[in-house]
Amino acid sequence: MSVHDVAARTYGTSSDAYERGRPSYPPDAVTCVVDALSIGASSVVVDLAAGTGKLTRLLVPTGARVVAVEPVEAMRTTLLATVPGIDVVAGAAEALPFATGSLDALVVAQAFHWFSVRPALAEAARVVRPGGGLALLWNQRDESVPWVAELYRLMRWRDRPVPSYEDVDWPVVVGEVEAFSPLEQRAFANDHEVDADALVDRVLSTSHIGVLPSEDQAALAERVRQLVAGFPQRFPFPHRTEVFWCHRR
Repeated sequence: MSVHDVAARTYGTSSDAYERGRPSYPPDAVTCVVDALSIGASSVVVDLAAGTGKLTRLLVPTGARVVAVEPVEAMRTTLLATVPGIDVVAGAAEALPFATGSLDALVVAQAFHWFSVRPALAEAARVVRPGGGLALLWNQRDESVPWVAELYRLMRWRDRPVPSYEDVDWPVVVGEVEAFSPLEQRAFANDHEVDADALVDRVLSTSHIGVLPSEDQAALAERVRQLVAGFPQRFPFPHRTEVFWCHRR
């Protein structure tokens, strides 16, 4: 099973911080995915690289059979605690443990940039049935807000040596796969309510920070707390949720 080393190291030790600090997905974004991919009670849906189940738990109310695939053991443990009774299997995007054409929908939230993109798309085309769908989601911080821009400067976001959603032109890359229809896209506002502790968890669960020495993480956590000193006890951390989807031809 192939997992990027930085992702495996960070998420293997920070799954609880990830669960506490990362935003969920807004109801209208979830509705967009469910409607676009025609997910319903008779559907078989795989949430790939499900993490702690942030999206998984929002798909369960559709009545579909939802299977979470997650390669990192610590994430699977947290997922089972947060979404009791869900089917959880180990697996990687480039070698999915499903029969050809067996899925009605494949969804990937906050993760596709970690994959070997073209092999993962080929594998998605294999397991999704004709007429079925693929959806990709990412939560992106709103750096037009000054304190958010300063937060990401502190995190040295622009200098991070790891894959990023922003590095790929997703409509172009998916458009190169003839098995899928052209990628469609919508964006949704997503204000994630946090306190200072949750914001620190969000920062420390970031891939390139989770592998830093503990003293460097502690120093960064203190700078984050200073940044939001004087804020209300709970405050919005503004994001937008980007949703992409297409269908298997």
